[in-house]
Amino acid sequence: MSTLRKFFRLVLPLCLCLPLFAQKRSDPLTPAEIDQLRDAAMDPEPRMKLYVAFARARLVKLEQMRADPKVTDRAHQTHTMLEEFLTIYNELNDNLDNFEGRKADLRKALKVVIEGDTDFQAKLRAIKGDPRSSKEEAKEYEFVLSSAMETVDSAVDDHRKMLTEQDEIWAHRKKEKS
Repeated sequence: MSTLRKFFRLVLPLCLCLPLFAQKRSDPLTPAEIDQLRDAAMDPEPRMKLYVAFARARLVKLEQMRADPKVTDRAHQTHTMLEEFLTIYNELNDNLDNFEGRKADLRKALKVVIEGDTDFQAKLRAIKGDPRSSKEEAKEYEFVLSSAMETVDSAVDDHRKMLTEQDEIWAHRKKEKS
């Protein structure tokens, strides 16, 4: 019994301290952006506009950073900013799925998202083809860049399909009301 108590006295504090060593995931959204999303929680169009604007802002900031010759850790910053973009973009898709599950009218919101998708694809391709990046530099963010490109490319098709479905659903509902 004494050995068991000693064991628990050693292991219990260690177990309690483990969460302190866990990797912290930071939220890519600023407190102001989070407040804006809270204000637009119920209506899909303004909420999707915000997500598209936040994702676009991350890519614009990324382009500005990459064009700045004074930046010394470009590869690391590119990796971090691409992760932020991808997190926001995935959250955008999760929100679309939630609104679709609630049978909300997503036609206007999807038009904004599809427009953003086109812009995102162009910006991500520009990063991939950036002649200023050395092979060593590109290796540091290659995986997250390819993940972002694949995510956006597959989502474009999903968003267009969803818009077509939404057009059909709402045309049918309008016809039923007549």
